[in-house]
This record gives sequence, C-alpha cells and structure tokens, in this order.
Amino acid sequence: MTDSSKPDTGIGHDKFTSQRLRRRHRAERRFRLYGVMAVALSLCCLTALFSSVFSKAYTIFGQTEIALDIQFDQAVIDPSGKRQRKALIGADYGALIKAGLGASFPQVSGRRDKRALRQLVSSGAVYELQELVLQDPNLVDRHKRVWLAAADDVDMYRKGLIAGGAQGNGRISAKQAAWLDDLARRGQLERHFNWRFFTSGDSREPEQAGILGAAVGSLLTLLICLALAFPLGVMSAVYLEEFAPRNRWTDLIEVNINNLAAVPSIVFGLLGLSVLLGTLALPRSAPLVGGIVLALMTLPTVIIAARAALQAVPPSIREAALGVGASTQQVVWHHVLPLAMPGILTGTIIGMARALGETAPLLMIGMVAFIVDIPTGPTDPATVLPVQIFLWADAPERAFAERAAAAIIVLLAFLITMNLGAVLLRRRFEQRW
Repeated sequence: MTDSSKPDTGIGHDKFTSQRLRRRHRAERRFRLYGVMAVALSLCCLTALFSSVFSKAYTIFGQTEIALDIQFDQAVIDPSGKRQRKALIGADYGALIKAGLGASFPQVSGRRDKRALRQLVSSGAVYELQELVLQDPNLVDRHKRVWLAAADDVDMYRKGLIAGGAQGNGRISAKQAAWLDDLARRGQLERHFNWRFFTSGDSREPEQAGILGAAVGSLLTLLICLALAFPLGVMSAVYLEEFAPRNRWTDLIEVNINNLAAVPSIVFGLLGLSVLLGTLALPRSAPLVGGIVLALMTLPTVIIAARAALQAVPPSIREAALGVGASTQQVVWHHVLPLAMPGILTGTIIGMARALGETAPLLMIGMVAFIVDIPTGPTDPATVLPVQIFLWADAPERAFAERAAAAIIVLLAFLITMNLGAVLLRRRFEQRW
C-alpha cells in the first residue's frame, strides 16, 4: 500500500516566512521614513517661524539719526543763569530743534513746510536734548552737533519698508524725501546702532521705545516666582513622597495637585485680582503680585517634577542609609534629595520658562499698563516681555511691528537661556549609580 501524500520539504514554510520578514522590513522602513518626515516637517515649521520673526526684527538694530547743529541758547534754556535742575527740565528744547533745522535748511519758508521739516525729527528728541543738558549743564550757551533720532516714518522710509517721495503714499512727501537726500549728502543722516531699544523703556513714539523696562520687569517677576515656588514645591514633594502616610487624604491632595497643573492660567489671574489686589490691596501692576500669581501657577508643576525625581532614586540607597543607623530625615536630606536635585532643578526651570511666556494672568492684575520708567523694585509698576509684545503688536504704528518681532527674539533668548541652564545644571549635579 502506497502513501499518495508528498513529504513536507519545508519549501512552502520558508517562502511564507521570508514573505513575512519582507513585510516586516518594509513596515520598519516606512515607520522610519514617517519619523524622518515628522522631524523634517517640524524643522521646516521651526525654520519658517524663526525666519518670519528675524526677517521683521533684524532692521531694529539700525536706527536712522539726524545730526543738527544745536545752539544751546541760554535765553531759551536757562534765562536766570542759576543752572537749577527744575529750570533745565522745563526749558523749551523744541525751539532748539526748530532752530537747528532752520540752520540746516534756511531756504524753507512757510508754516506748512516748516511743520513738515520738523516732522523729520522724532518728537521724543526734546528729551534727548534735555538729558544732555542735565548730564552736562556747561552746554548752556554753547554750540554742539547732536545726533537725534529721526521720526519713525523717516526711519522706515530709509530702511525701504515704506514708500515715499513722488511715488509714496503720503507719509513721506516729495519735499521731505528731497530734504532727507540733502541731509544724507551732507553727512547729517546716518544709520547707527539702535542702543535705545536696549537701554530705554516703553514710549508712545516707536523710535524711542525700548525693551529694558519689560526685561527688568520679567526678571523681577521670575525671581519672586522662583523664590516662592521652588522651596514650597520641593518641601511639599518631599513630605508627600517620603513622610506622608498613604490614605484617602493624601490621595485627595495628589489628585488636586494634578488637577491644578491643568487649570487654565487665566483662573490664577482672577485669583490674584480678587485676593491679592482686592482683599490684600497689594500694588497693582507690580512684579510682586505678578510673581505670586505665577508662583501659584507653577507650584503644581514643581511638585509633580520633584516627586518624579524623588521616585527615581533607587530604594537601595534609602535602605543602605537606614541600615547604618540614619534617621528618615537624614536619609532624605543627606542622600535622597541631593540625588534627586538634578531632576528637581530641571522641572523647576522648565516650569519657570512656561511662566515666562504667560500673558493672561498678568493681564488680569494690570501689568498691561503703559509703563515708561524702568522698575527699580518689586513694588514699582512694571510690565513683562509677553505683555509688551502684545501691546506693540496691537499698536497702529507700523514701526512697532519690528519692535514686537525684536521683543520676541529677546523672549526666545530668555527661554533658550533658561532651558540651557536646566541642561547644564542636570549635568553638573547628576550622579550615576
């Protein structure tokens, strides 16, 4: 009796296995390709973002200035000759600018033409002359060539951002364009580095507006936020992770901490408005109030990051310390906490970076106010970089657009510095076991 079935040579099985392997390899290659495409798309979006910001912001580093021969006439500045500060501040420096323009263009006559000529110089130039005289009262009754900021339309026209002259849109007339060309030929119109943007506060005039006030306000606000959120967050995390008993109350606290981390930031702004300003009567639009509000918002993030860092410490370290007779407190402070500190610092700095970019809670407590002076303390009126960007982006003058873009670059520099600090601190304090 013969068996009609053929012996299994394994050829079909090997063929099926090789097909499955090929499908797996193709799927793996597709998956890698999808990952590369995702990274490339992210880089393209990031490049487009930075290109858009830098293309609008790079022009801020140059500011058009006009040189005028100013005669600091004592009859205008200090008729009494006493050189008193009050008299120097109240002098009519606008008359000196008009006289300097008249000396450069003696052929200009007529009230309308003189007004158009005066519009070439920034209206804030009177304060520049005032500051010069206050710094050196000996300038009174002397002659000096002074570089003054040009008006914002003049600056944008010279940068090629707006049209002017005979083909213009009326913002720079043909006469004004001719006067500017004449000043340039005589060496009285140049573009200098824009130090005002980095050394002055906000202003109604775009050419006089600077970022220093907002930068100092952001720094003071973040320092107060760090001083409150870091110790409270770390101590709370240590207690919950190392000392607190496991019961329904600690579970309830943990759930509430996780929920607070997801609460919209504007809710914390409402809390600051009702409690800090309404009940405690703290100063409005002050870094003190802003720092407290941001600390409340950052505290859950710090607690969660600190607890995760404490949980990452191996239990063997605790057991070894307890085995040689250390108390629970000594184990935490001498062994566990130092080993968890890199993760705690990283989480804290990332939380602070998030707080730096918040705008909604600070708007609720009045940090949207127009602040000209540089804050000198936590209770002085101030604004912060995100709010300053919001104000400049909403301003009708086109010259504020490049300042808003430049402020974004400053804000990004703050964020990059903070994240770089987190990486360096982690490497500095990281210990391997």
